Amino acid sequence: MPTRNDVPSFFVYGEPSRELDVGFLHVETVMERKSLHLGHVAPHQHPQMGQITYWFQGGGTYRIEEETWNFSAPAISFVPSSVVHGFDVGEQSDAIVVSISDDLLRAMAQQVDLGLDVPVLLTGETLDTNWARIGALLEMIADEYRAGASASEKVLVGLISVVLSLMARLGGTGGLDAAPPTVSLGMALRRAIDRHYKEDWPVGRYVHFLATTPHLLDKAAREVFGQTVKDMLLDRRLLEAKRLLKFTIRPVEDIGREIGFDDPAYFSRFFRKRTGEAPAAWRRRQLEANG
Repeated sequence: MPTRNDVPSFFVYGEPSRELDVGFLHVETVMERKSLHLGHVAPHQHPQMGQITYWFQGGGTYRIEEETWNFSAPAISFVPSSVVHGFDVGEQSDAIVVSISDDLLRAMAQQVDLGLDVPVLLTGETLDTNWARIGALLEMIADEYRAGASASEKVLVGLISVVLSLMARLGGTGGLDAAPPTVSLGMALRRAIDRHYKEDWPVGRYVHFLATTPHLLDKAAREVFGQTVKDMLLDRRLLEAKRLLKFTIRPVEDIGREIGFDDPAYFSRFFRKRTGEAPAAWRRRQLEANG
């Protein structure tokens, strides 16, 4: 597998990475992009979204970071953002791929039984009723997504949450067995940031909390996520601000305080610097875009 610095980042496979909308969801089959990969999906990563991949026919070889598995359907994986993965499959293989933005996964985290910060790959027997349920749910997710404008985000999120919890029931609690040290530290950093970003910890406190050194933590952040630790902290606060602005009617000042900004003017400057718009203007544009 190439070094992490050589691994391409994609939006969906074959398309350049771009900033995702808050609440982004995308559903397609692997073979819808057959002309791009011909069954060989080279190692790659998605910086801002995780993916569920449900193999309902065929099989092949799956790679996540430095581990490789041979698999045959039924099989299902969950790969968090910035985790390197790829696969080789036969012509008759196909899978449903559900791509979910990080902010949406974080909103789901309390409702699902599967840990969403480590990759998982599960295979099983078609006679197991949990596999039948997973297959039926993924078909429902694909059908609902294909409904386009009439699709319900709440229905999709509910169905995806059930799939993730069924994966935990099938044994998806162990995650990646042998992640490289830099990857393990990067994932631990992201977990720590998710728990403590509202407390406005300085970088040094994360170094102490994770029992590492500033150099190693910065290396993990840059190699796994392509950012400094400080930028990861700022982006996490910005992501939560966008989610609250878009999906709640709370005043801008309350949202600023929620993510650790006691001074509304400071929150507004922070938001404008990173988005080019004041929080209230960004919220109006989102409401207009959604009708």
